[in-house]
Amino acid sequence: MATLKPFAALRPKPELAAQICELPYDVMSSDEARTTAAGNPLSFLHVSKPEIDLPPGTDPCVPEVYAKGGENFQKLIQDGALKQDSQPCFYLYRQVMGKHSQVGLVAAASCEEYLGGIIKKHELTRPDKEDDRVRHVEALNSQTGPVFLTYRASAELDKFVAKKISKKSDADFTARDGVRHTAWVIADEDGIKFIKTQFSAIPFLYIADGHHRCAAAARVFQSRQGAGHSGQFLAVIFPHNQMQILPYNRVLKDLNDWPSEQLLEILGKVFVADPQGTGVPAHKHELGFYFQGKWRTLAFRKKLITTDNPIDSLDVSLLQQLVLGPIFRIDDPRTSQRINYVGGIRGPAELEKLVNSGEYACAFSMFPTGIEDLMAIADTGGIMPPKSTWFEPKLRDAMFCHMI
Repeated sequence: MATLKPFAALRPKPELAAQICELPYDVMSSDEARTTAAGNPLSFLHVSKPEIDLPPGTDPCVPEVYAKGGENFQKLIQDGALKQDSQPCFYLYRQVMGKHSQVGLVAAASCEEYLGGIIKKHELTRPDKEDDRVRHVEALNSQTGPVFLTYRASAELDKFVAKKISKKSDADFTARDGVRHTAWVIADEDGIKFIKTQFSAIPFLYIADGHHRCAAAARVFQSRQGAGHSGQFLAVIFPHNQMQILPYNRVLKDLNDWPSEQLLEILGKVFVADPQGTGVPAHKHELGFYFQGKWRTLAFRKKLITTDNPIDSLDVSLLQQLVLGPIFRIDDPRTSQRINYVGGIRGPAELEKLVNSGEYACAFSMFPTGIEDLMAIADTGGIMPPKSTWFEPKLRDAMFCHMI
């Protein structure tokens, strides 16, 4: 059963939240972060990507970078831009992106439950990325980027949340990208008890995004032997039926020396092709293929979908097993330099642009992986192929910080 704890969050002054809160560290390059933070000393990118305050080209993983992040973090606290609540609370965090709205519970989740499998994962992590997050947490003594968790929706929790968000918020701003972020504090004893009780009946939580943050928190917990608040990690937990998953599309550098007509003929053995297709697949097992300046819609031939295994029946798995491996000789999509990935937030126009520029030879647009697929795979202890999901909107760093 899931054990969630209230915590005394370090939060921005409400009137400064729009200037402070930023997208996660791992969705932009150092150059993009430097441009975004230019002229804004309050930008949390000075903390989450502190290499922007050191000479261009500085390795983001050297000790000086983490020390600079810690220094910048302390300055925000000392100047009063970030202030810690006086008592442990739960929080609600709503994001509105276009017509999509989602409300998550902000809480301290259990590192022990992550290590014990109550908080389920579906991705492998890379040691170098874990090391980076461990050093960042140690330099700040805080987790500043939340792990994005989900759970199977509960009607009782939905009712509770709906009532709470009908009241005046404690912070509310719209970011540069048009996404609105609103927060409510739950400090009353009855509300805190209700949340704890409800989640104690929920058997599992699932990591949607933030596997490296979660693994790093668990490592800090182990190295500190649970001292302070290191036994918990910062999380925002959403009901599964509010999640928005966008596709994670593929672009290929070359055709593996296939002549164009022969490539199309071979793909015809795997797919039923519509030459007057679109870049937006309509359903599972359908893809868009951009090649030679036009879109084709490709539907996997039914005879090739022969398994009920939740991993093998994913479109990203079928594409790898039937196309990328045997036809394009991209045997390891994690390490191959001949494939790249484009988040679905950029739309099919970005794929067209990349291929039309000559930098890439073709592109596959995917139908989004379903949240039910993700949970089914996690329930079996399975690992999804790389770049299977792209969650939007992204949680903002510094909306809530968990001091350990």
